Amino acid sequence: MARLLAKTCCSKVLSQAPRCPPGLVAARTWSHGPLTAYMPEAVAFPRPKDHQDLYRVSVEQSDTFWGALGRSRLTWITPFHSVQDCDFCQGRVSWFLGGQLNVTVNCLDRHVHVAPDKVALIWEKDEPGEEVRVTYRELLELTCRLGNTLKRQGVKQGDRVTIYMPPCPLAVASMLACARIGAVHAVVFAGFSAESLADRIRDAQSETVITVNQGLRGGKIIELKKTVDQAVKQCPRVKRVLVSMRTTNEVPMTALDVPLEEYVFDYQDRDIFGCVADIGWITGHTYVVYGPLCNGGTTVLFESTPVYPNPGRYWETVERLRINQFYGAPTAIRLLLRYGDEWVKKYDRSSLKVLGSVGEPINKEAWEWYFRVVGETRCPVVDTWWQTETGGICISPRPSNPGAEILPGMAMRPFFGISPSLLDDKGNVLLENGVSGALCISQAWPGMARTIYNDHKRFLETYLTPYPGFFFTGDGVYRTSEGYYQITGRLDDIINISGHRLGTAEVEDVVNHHVAVAESAVIAYPHEIKGEGAYVFVVLKKDSGYTQESLAAELQELISKKIAKYAAPDYVQVTHRLPKTRSGKIMRRVLRKIVEDKASELGDLTTLDDHEVVQQIIEGHKHLVEQQKSH
Repeated sequence: MARLLAKTCCSKVLSQAPRCPPGLVAARTWSHGPLTAYMPEAVAFPRPKDHQDLYRVSVEQSDTFWGALGRSRLTWITPFHSVQDCDFCQGRVSWFLGGQLNVTVNCLDRHVHVAPDKVALIWEKDEPGEEVRVTYRELLELTCRLGNTLKRQGVKQGDRVTIYMPPCPLAVASMLACARIGAVHAVVFAGFSAESLADRIRDAQSETVITVNQGLRGGKIIELKKTVDQAVKQCPRVKRVLVSMRTTNEVPMTALDVPLEEYVFDYQDRDIFGCVADIGWITGHTYVVYGPLCNGGTTVLFESTPVYPNPGRYWETVERLRINQFYGAPTAIRLLLRYGDEWVKKYDRSSLKVLGSVGEPINKEAWEWYFRVVGETRCPVVDTWWQTETGGICISPRPSNPGAEILPGMAMRPFFGISPSLLDDKGNVLLENGVSGALCISQAWPGMARTIYNDHKRFLETYLTPYPGFFFTGDGVYRTSEGYYQITGRLDDIINISGHRLGTAEVEDVVNHHVAVAESAVIAYPHEIKGEGAYVFVVLKKDSGYTQESLAAELQELISKKIAKYAAPDYVQVTHRLPKTRSGKIMRRVLRKIVEDKASELGDLTTLDDHEVVQQIIEGHKHLVEQQKSH
């Protein structure tokens, strides 16, 4: 569904106000001075005294708030005459009416006028120590050249262009070139199979594809051009494939191919922002490309993996590039935790100011290790909640009042303009604290998706119909007695054990507290008596000394004590690795099929970073079930 969202593949959406990276950008600036040092526009508001006052202005006087920021922080071709026209009940979301701008002018041209030689991109290649730096002037020139190339090839305003590339300067320039000439870019993660790529090309009705001959990741060659060749055979609309050379290896060319020539959080000016997400995901769109560039930042394009050539890769990169803000996924943090502290402490991390977490709830042990070991207790850990559909961070510990507490594993505070509401399963708004419910947002904000490409009915049914008058996120949330927000996971990631509804994230948090556990995944499986039961997959820390049997006994006791006896898992399976996408997300649908004994229905596994692990898990599952039956 995410790939269809207009937020990432509609040129009109790119014309909305670009979002500065919220939680990460604001954190330290906020603590260094008065309100106006962080947000000069605040002088025009009704005398806000602190962060809470400013937040209230953003939700209670949203036209005033967003209008001031839109006018002062963006370069407009034609100024807007109205800030918004939004009504969730009618499915209407419109911002900055009458305004015209080009996002690339805000990403490039205005910064070239001020600091043309400032570094815009640092391409951290798969090969350590071979980074490439691209200035704003160079990126503008590259974008313009590529935009002209696209126009010469017949790409017009409104046409769709599919980008299937690894993180590299040309991939960023391809996105910006499309936006500059008014074409629609659909960025596809460069790990999808030919079938998945073809599906996305057809959905976007693309006539143009941009790719590279081969990709490099973790020391391995990825045959991207070969995948494109297979995909376009299923896509008769495709008229041209623009091909750049990432490696020196020649690849077969077809009649469609056009070879391209070689190419060259509290964010403060001159900081280096390191978001290690792939540009094929929304995190890469917002916090690798558009967010940092619109703010005139220097952003890192990370092509490799966290464990290549060794588990110190992230921290070696931090030392060499002097990264100030590091933004990564909890799965990667848990993976690195397995390898101990020595790989972190081997490298100088004194440049770090803020650590960010994105993609899923981070468990407390990983949060504390991230804070204590990686950040040496001096860098705030910003656990951010947001979605493809929201376009940018919506709940985060920062910005906040100076010295405000940050609690482990909790997103905590809504960002400016975000008004969260908790609703029960009957649609009633829960006003008190200390309650759980469906996370909804009660009013529109500029970064949100406005539709699903070519399927507005689906947009309404998915996000605006379930709770009329609210934007439904699909996530569950707990609001603490202090009024902080803790994401409990997707509402469809629920185990219903004998009538008791239990979030899998809650169980995982307890499991991950065990001294021997590096990471885990909890899956619901059909149970004849209880309806559903809990099945726990566990990856052990190095040299933990635990067997599967001894760990299972301790985890059952621990979960019974921390949650309830009914929550104790029926199965605990130890595995060498969990099935993950190349971006580090656990493929829970694969685990779900395995525990349901439907291994023949696993579907497309081409996005996995390690295919062998699936067969190992299947065999381990069969052995565990047989063992349980024999007892």
